[in-house]
Amino acid sequence: MLLCIMGGLAIFSSTMAKNPALPLFIRSLGVPVATVGFIAAASTVVGIIVSFPAGILSDIIGRRRVILMAAIVFATAPFLYLLVSLPWQLVLVRIYHGLATAILGPVAMAAVADTFEKGRGERMGWYSSATMVGRFVAPFVGGILIFGNDFHWVYLADGLAGVFALLAALRLPLATQTSAPAREILRRERGKFGREIAVILRSHAILATSGIEAVQYFAFGCLETFLPIYLKEQGGFSTLEIGLLFTVQILAATLTKPLMGRFSDRYGRVQMIAAGLALGGATTAVMLYSNNYLVLVALIGLFGLGLATVTASTAALVADLSRTQSHGSALGILSSIMDIGHSAGPMVSGLLISAYSYKTAFGIVGAGLVLVSLVYSLGMRRLTGQGK
Repeated sequence: MLLCIMGGLAIFSSTMAKNPALPLFIRSLGVPVATVGFIAAASTVVGIIVSFPAGILSDIIGRRRVILMAAIVFATAPFLYLLVSLPWQLVLVRIYHGLATAILGPVAMAAVADTFEKGRGERMGWYSSATMVGRFVAPFVGGILIFGNDFHWVYLADGLAGVFALLAALRLPLATQTSAPAREILRRERGKFGREIAVILRSHAILATSGIEAVQYFAFGCLETFLPIYLKEQGGFSTLEIGLLFTVQILAATLTKPLMGRFSDRYGRVQMIAAGLALGGATTAVMLYSNNYLVLVALIGLFGLGLATVTASTAALVADLSRTQSHGSALGILSSIMDIGHSAGPMVSGLLISAYSYKTAFGIVGAGLVLVSLVYSLGMRRLTGQGK
């Protein structure tokens, strides 16, 4: 319960820092649309580098110590936004803030995977839903707290939530692997965990599933960065209306993720992943073809359902395919590869929008997801010898 509370508060804080505030904050600094994605992606680039080592570290020195490192960043990073006046300063703050989610994501999920083997997909889905409660509330609260080009209240609220997340993390009852100093443990265990990492990196099924999560978050990065800008600058919607849209997306994912996790436990993970990816691709491709608010609500809700269907199964499948002693490392590589997609999404989409249009860019991204879902489904049947 404490892990869920801590995760929910932490993700509430980090989500409100970027959705819908971040792209609008970047634009308020005079940054052109083609460059917005590069700044928005700064925090997720950190995840590419940090998530895998964080997972390995948690396998060696214990989950609690590493989670506390992330919680300290959650509690301090939001206040740094208040000092930003130039784009390069925002890049540095986003890099620092990105450390928190890069560390917490794989390590918290590894803690859940350690605890449950039977019904693992559903239990990991419940933890993810707890964090998604934070994602669900954040865009709405963030939209309310933006006053023109004044973003100070948003980041003060972020900081307060981050402090509460740290307080919850301090009370986590997770056991440490040993009381020995971290440096001594790392020196003693590095050979053993080097072998575990080699096993993970040789698993084509783990790498393919991690790649699928990267593709899903490529589309998510495109949507969360450029949909707010499109809706405000070309659709004429208010920041409150935009925030409510993303609240619907996260609500759809939050309410369905445990159920999708249960379905993956019962009916197989690969089929659920492929179906969710195809659904997300179809809704992305048609997202901008209507300015009717209710239609947008329905489409973004379906995207949230697709997101939940994919992510409820990917982490569980990677945990299934790895050994207990290397859950952190396996989920760390999943998170690192996912962040490659998440960071590439805004960058590539910004270039596509500049070269063509918003509708063309979203169409290309959506069609790509549908195609990849078919390739993954066929490829995993060969890798695992079954459809599950």
